[in-house]
Amino acid sequence: MNALLQPPPWRRAMTLSDLDAVLAIEASAYGWPWSRGNFIDTLAAGHLAEVLEDQNAGVVGYFVAMPGVDELHLLNVTVAPGWQGRGHGSALLEAVVAHGREQRLAELWLEVRRSNHRARALYARRGFAEVGLRRGYYPAAGRREDAVVMRLALIERGPDAVD
Repeated sequence: MNALLQPPPWRRAMTLSDLDAVLAIEASAYGWPWSRGNFIDTLAAGHLAEVLEDQNAGVVGYFVAMPGVDELHLLNVTVAPGWQGRGHGSALLEAVVAHGREQRLAELWLEVRRSNHRARALYARRGFAEVGLRRGYYPAAGRREDAVVMRLALIERGPDAVD
């Protein structure tokens, strides 16, 4: 079959049976990957978790987001290194945004490594604003790395809105 006729990857809910594939991607993408326990805990807690699946390659990306009171917190969004640069990260991020808006949540929050300029640029292009810094948030070689806190308004607020 011609590669141009291949259907694009599709999203579906993450299940425990996806964890081997998810953990392989996690290990290939990060020096300090999430553990199997981290993923099991998020699924058990009922967090929003989806995979991006290709009919031939299997799972090629995923996200995990935690709903809160009037907000959604993106905990993890990852695309397998060999599948990056094809718009899949943007598509996963847009799916998270859509879920938040469907649930009428006001804001989407995330943390990103200060050194992850590619991800920070993606988030900025999608309208996220850098609103804070968490010092020493992430593990790094022989030290800790700061996280940039980013926020996206999901619901437009009128001029009379009260915080």
